[in-house]
Amino acid sequence: MTIKLYGHPFAAFAWKALIAAYERDVAFEFCMVDPDHAENSARIAELSPTGQFPALTDGARVVTQSNSVIEYLDRLGHSPKMISDDPDVALTSRMLAYVFDSYVAEPMQQIVAEALRPKDQQDPRRVTEAKETLDKSYAWLSSRIGTGWANGDSFSIADCAAAPALFYSDWVHPIPAGALKAYRTRLLEHPSVARVVDEARPYRRFFPLGAPDRD
Repeated sequence: MTIKLYGHPFAAFAWKALIAAYERDVAFEFCMVDPDHAENSARIAELSPTGQFPALTDGARVVTQSNSVIEYLDRLGHSPKMISDDPDVALTSRMLAYVFDSYVAEPMQQIVAEALRPKDQQDPRRVTEAKETLDKSYAWLSSRIGTGWANGDSFSIADCAAAPALFYSDWVHPIPAGALKAYRTRLLEHPSVARVVDEARPYRRFFPLGAPDRD
């Protein structure tokens, strides 16, 4: 049975699932969701409550939401799991994943969404509030990130969430020099993350705030 993963190579939350699949060495068919693949756009509308991706199908099984997709991928493959069998370690990894999702990725996306609005509908206050959230998140994470991965020495679901969140957030509101910035650099050098970054390069022209030449 072919595992299918629906998403777009430039989408932050799709990155999470792709990174996990590459880490776990799980074979899958990537189903591009864009205007040129109407059949996949129609399918994701059926799979996800709001048509958001990623979504995974494995025969009759359907899994939506990036963290759930990662948990399902942990059942497959033979490489180290993204969620530890140790319940305490797993709890912390899940917690950090949600922090990266909710307090880094989401405010980053709010800034991007504001740039996509017609100029007469843009509200600078929304951007300011999102940047304030990012500042608080950067400080909180910087005080907890060591010299390894997000939750110790093992690459986990927290790092799957951190990679796209920090990659794009640094574009819209630069991360100050320090532990979190150094961690972002380590992430971008990690093979599964570097692969996803490279696969997304052809779509950088679509970034509404202008993609920097670095990274």
